[in-house]
Amino acid sequence: MTVATDFIALDTLAPAANGPRATSSMAWRGTPLVEPREQFRVLNAAETRGGPTGTGHFDSDLAASGWPALRPETLEVVQLNLGKLCNMTCRHCHVDAGPDRTEENMDQATAEACLDLIIRTRPRVVDLTGGAPELNPHFEYLIEECVARGIHVMDRCNLTILLARRFTHLPQWFAERGVEVVCSLPHYRQLKTDAQRGTGAYRKSLLALTRLNEAGYGFGDPRRVLTLVTNPVGAYLSGRQSSLEREWKAALLSNHSVRFDRLLTLNNIPMSRFLEWLLETGQVTSYLDRLLAAFNPATIAGLMCRSTLSVSWDGYLYDCDFNQQLDMVMDLNGRNAHVGDFDLQAWRQHTIRTGRHCYGCTAGAGSSCGGAIS
Repeated sequence: MTVATDFIALDTLAPAANGPRATSSMAWRGTPLVEPREQFRVLNAAETRGGPTGTGHFDSDLAASGWPALRPETLEVVQLNLGKLCNMTCRHCHVDAGPDRTEENMDQATAEACLDLIIRTRPRVVDLTGGAPELNPHFEYLIEECVARGIHVMDRCNLTILLARRFTHLPQWFAERGVEVVCSLPHYRQLKTDAQRGTGAYRKSLLALTRLNEAGYGFGDPRRVLTLVTNPVGAYLSGRQSSLEREWKAALLSNHSVRFDRLLTLNNIPMSRFLEWLLETGQVTSYLDRLLAAFNPATIAGLMCRSTLSVSWDGYLYDCDFNQQLDMVMDLNGRNAHVGDFDLQAWRQHTIRTGRHCYGCTAGAGSSCGGAIS
């Protein structure tokens, strides 16, 4: 295998004085695209006619693939979005998270209601995400309570947060509790990572990975699983997950002595700041065309919305984190569903809400919070 050589030795990198360069959130800038209805308008206005039916309508293509109604199967994952506060402002972020999103942060009452739901439903996994979930004041409490009940916990970590003084203890703290750390990293090359996340992001990410390795992560221990997640840096689909994993492992080990257990590949979903970039570069229609041309019916059965319950920072329920950010609240028993009155039987029978953004999850090998589907 040929390993890329455009690396800089970690110990020769000059410190980045200001860390990753944040551009500010769409909410702070007050751009119209921050509103879900404007995102839907932009997506639905794109004149594309690809996909199985040639209509560009996701529900029609589902029906043509043998799925007249998309419904859940088994509840395996409860994903808690603890808030939109983050120490970074990545260009592809579907949450529009950032340092200015201080109001959207899960409070104690909602955290307790989430724990009650978890105790009642006994999911296989509790998946903590954000923003940077570590910035929520109830983050460690939620982990302790779930671990005490034998539930596998995943922390979706942006890596750079682990270098902040308040959180330097987390690698060892995670290891002692068997928390799986799922880390976002755009690329194993510096230029591509910094282009998407800001100057200095690559250097900080590698330092954080080194600390996780020192805590025992990345060496095949099932209680100390280190997962990397990558989105394409641009308007194209993810590559083959298995071959990319081999390439990434060889490159990071050879150049930085960094180890990890598995790689997950995610397609960029055409929404929020990634949609803003597509709009700015005139690629909305061409990217949708690419997604529709790669529509893969084999991914439908494994879509994460069929096994995941997504809970927002204020306790409302959604079919996935993407629907959550588009305000597509789940309809259970004829009303907007809330964590305090979750009905498992009604969840099993409800119809999953969809839109054009869903083509991102059914393109190619598929895309979900668990990586490729088929």
